[in-house]
Amino acid sequence: MKKSALLLAMGLAGVTGAVMAQDKAPFTVQDLVKLNKQHSVAVSNDGQTLVYGLSVKDKEGNSESELYKLDLTKSDAMPVQITGVQGTEHSVTFAPDDSAIYFVSARNGSSQLYRMPMQGGEAIQVSDLPVGVDGYKLSADGKQQVALQLRVFPECDTLECSADKFEDQADNPNRGREYDQLMVRHWDTWHDHARNHIFVAPIEGNKLGSLVDVTSGLDTETPPKPFSGMEEVTFTPDGKHLVYTAKAPSKDQAWITNYDLWQVPVTGGKARNLTEDNKAWDAHATFSPDGRYMAYLAMKRPGFEADRFGIMLRDTVTGQEKEVAPLWDRSPHSLQFGADGQTLYVTAQDLGQVSIFEVNTQFGDVKTIYNDGSNSVVAITDNKILFSHKSLVEPGDVYSVDKDGNNLKRLTNTNKEKLDKIKFGDFEQFNFKGWNNETVYGYWLKPADFEPGKKYPVAFLVHGGPQGSFGNSFSHRWNPQLWAGAGYGVVMVDFHGSTGYGQEFTDSITQDWGGKPLEDLQKGLAAVGEQQKWLDVDNACALGGSYGGYMMNWIQGNWNDGFKCLVNHAGLFDMRSMYYVTEELWFPEFEFGGQYKDNKALYEKFNPVNYVENWQTPMLVIHGEEDFRVPYGQGLAAFTYMQRNNIPSKLLMYPTENHWILTGDNLEQWYANVLGWLDTWTEKQ
Repeated sequence: MKKSALLLAMGLAGVTGAVMAQDKAPFTVQDLVKLNKQHSVAVSNDGQTLVYGLSVKDKEGNSESELYKLDLTKSDAMPVQITGVQGTEHSVTFAPDDSAIYFVSARNGSSQLYRMPMQGGEAIQVSDLPVGVDGYKLSADGKQQVALQLRVFPECDTLECSADKFEDQADNPNRGREYDQLMVRHWDTWHDHARNHIFVAPIEGNKLGSLVDVTSGLDTETPPKPFSGMEEVTFTPDGKHLVYTAKAPSKDQAWITNYDLWQVPVTGGKARNLTEDNKAWDAHATFSPDGRYMAYLAMKRPGFEADRFGIMLRDTVTGQEKEVAPLWDRSPHSLQFGADGQTLYVTAQDLGQVSIFEVNTQFGDVKTIYNDGSNSVVAITDNKILFSHKSLVEPGDVYSVDKDGNNLKRLTNTNKEKLDKIKFGDFEQFNFKGWNNETVYGYWLKPADFEPGKKYPVAFLVHGGPQGSFGNSFSHRWNPQLWAGAGYGVVMVDFHGSTGYGQEFTDSITQDWGGKPLEDLQKGLAAVGEQQKWLDVDNACALGGSYGGYMMNWIQGNWNDGFKCLVNHAGLFDMRSMYYVTEELWFPEFEFGGQYKDNKALYEKFNPVNYVENWQTPMLVIHGEEDFRVPYGQGLAAFTYMQRNNIPSKLLMYPTENHWILTGDNLEQWYANVLGWLDTWTEKQ
């Protein structure tokens, strides 16, 4: 690695890198795609060493990723680079005795498991399998066992058989796909008849022993696709069993959310369903250090993916089970036991933040530890919590805080030199009285070059989900600071249906997609215009993706004098056709009270296509051809109507993007078109 890139990655450009305030420039998409990205953060079991991956972009946009080590016992310690081989190391884990780290890398063309001694030396390839390793989990019992996530064909008896089938598919890309049940495709991938399975093997020296497919014959995914990983797989503390999350094999995978926890011996055999009585979503099993208790997350309503996750606690000796803190109206994302086996540390959305909480499992007391920005717990040590932190002005670094919430400390500063050159817009949370006179929250951001006394056009961002939030976090896709950098005031409203404000608030959007949220958006824009006179709310454009794109289509027909222009990314246009071409049928069936044939009236009540005669606002439509959640015909239909009826419109279609824009060059094109569209239809002083 070049010395300049190393210094940049460590945030150590020295005095020559000092940048005066007047040299700072507004944030641009070119800055965004060149930011360093921290990943794969891990802390040693003794709490003394931090290891993290860092993908670094130089001034020319070239990227390289390496691992760094930081000594946490020294207050003045600096990160030390510990890898230098081409390729990305990820999924870092410390060995139980902290003598080494493990990681996954495709150094030799296939993703495999590697081991690197912490006292120094080169990484050693541990696995050499015919198929790639997609994830892994080490047992903590000292028996040197590893659970591997491998994608295989259930009918194959060997990994070589699966590798041959994958090769045959690659050699025959035009062969017809055959199916006899849903799902035939999911997110951005056609089903290839392979499955994620979990294999267990001993680590014998620096090599794997014999593998056992402990999910053999399972005709479902574990970990579940497309977004779950090995956080849904755990060893029992004695190392004798695995507990994993999966749906029961069935033909109704596309319209149920009945994920269960399953336990299976590490030697293989019949899996036992631990949560069979709950027909809703169960996930994220974690054990107390002594193995006495298993905590996990559970929803209560079948078919609802945005239900509140309650914290369940099961006594593994008596079998007794209870919900912890049942009156706490937040939905945790993750949970970890403290060393005492009676305290859980959890993260959950809360009023525009993702906060860290301490939960007493015996009495249900919930204490807020840290509630600024968006946070995810990395590790719990004897007296500290280490966590990754993001905000509207921070792309992501590791911090620590005492368990009482005091002594916040930054441990890494991976974008210091780059951020020193950037001028972000100031931001603040606001609230107003929305639907039914209930309090609704949002954020505004000032333009980066804000001047008192001037009025600024507004970029009104509407989040997707719809059970989601545009809060105090940093995004590498929809980043509000990019509109602030382009001279716009930014407004984001967490309308009824958003997450982090209690389950009743989230539930309120179900079967009312075009009702309460639209009223909140109208009242929110008016309210923030009164509160912040520098916002020119009569000179505004609205933008949204997914449900936010649906709302752009809904605004076209139901609030057609509110904006100078609209930007619709992956928006739903026709709810009837959408029901029959999307992949996760549980979503529309819950949101609209059943199948389309059973509840046509509600689908059509909130169907944007029924209001096209009111459309008149200029709209930019953007879609990805590999978007199977909201297939691109929805965007094409909206554009076709506008073109045929002389409404100013533009279409931007990406052949290889899915529901999100993930490629750097495409993201630059995306923002050039979006900001160009706003510049065309708004006026700046």
